[in-house]
Amino acid sequence: MELLKDTIKRIKPVDSEAMEKARERQDDLTKPRGSLGKLEEISIKLAGIQGNAIPEIKNKVIFTFAGDHGIVEEGISAYPSEVTKQMVLNFLNGGAAINVLARHVNARVVVADLGVSGDIEAPELIVKKVGYGTKNFAREPAMTRAQAVEAIEAGIEIFNKQFRGAELIALGDMGIGNTTSSSAICSAITGRAPEEVTGRGTGIGEEAYRKKVTIIRKALELHKPEGKDAIDVLNKVGGFEIAGLAGVTLAAASNRVAVVSDGFISTTGALIAHTLNPDVSDYIFAAHRSVEKGHEIILEHMKLEPVLDLNLRLGEGTGAALAISIIEAGVKILREMATFSGAGVSKTVE
Repeated sequence: MELLKDTIKRIKPVDSEAMEKARERQDDLTKPRGSLGKLEEISIKLAGIQGNAIPEIKNKVIFTFAGDHGIVEEGISAYPSEVTKQMVLNFLNGGAAINVLARHVNARVVVADLGVSGDIEAPELIVKKVGYGTKNFAREPAMTRAQAVEAIEAGIEIFNKQFRGAELIALGDMGIGNTTSSSAICSAITGRAPEEVTGRGTGIGEEAYRKKVTIIRKALELHKPEGKDAIDVLNKVGGFEIAGLAGVTLAAASNRVAVVSDGFISTTGALIAHTLNPDVSDYIFAAHRSVEKGHEIILEHMKLEPVLDLNLRLGEGTGAALAISIIEAGVKILREMATFSGAGVSKTVE
């Protein structure tokens, strides 16, 4: 618990002075003010995160965490739990969508096992297994409170060892059943009804979807998680990989490193971090707007605007990888574009 407390304590507000200087430079670049829209906003936000009026991005890391969920026993997923382990091996072999897109943006992928139901022997895999999957929260708490803290701190430790001076990191996930856990977390923290935040995950049919909503509602009534207590929410309905991603988010913010959250599950991890320290949101870029209904609710709750809207719902960090290229473009505009005075171009007539 001390690592978690210390990490939260080290998170400071973003640098407003650096943001103002970045804004002034944007206004002096050879273009009409505001003409590059969100690209300008992105670079200014990153300036505040880094405390540098002309931010830079040299190194990027995507943290993709995996864990299984006992709630799968209730028949709420189109795929069996063993797919989690199979996909982790696919990540490690470089054959998944996240590997392709990470190569596209020249980002390193860190894959970690926080709670896969089976053992995976692979030298490239980081193993911080808190348990062999969570418990079935339709019947009992998903994990103990101690395990919730352990999983968050595992994420912090992985970040501290693996970010290696990166200026930008991204969140990714893998875990069959994790949209059910994310929906329950979202409902508990935002106060929205289960049917408002629950989607179809891996593509379940109407009957399974109705069952999923009912299970989440009954679980929340059974466990009564306290929405303002992120640890309690994880304890009751969380996932080990979700908790680990919360830890990565907290650790990144404490080191003034920007975070790109992917879709519903990874942004749920960011929501846990935000609940522990609201200043975290200023360090987060929302990569995209997922088709999962709960994702939109979380973005509204954290006051985040997505960079992209491409009807994505895969996870793994794929949307975050795509958004990295847009964020880099915004930074390059600020760093490399000529100013009116430098280029000898006349400014607009006031």
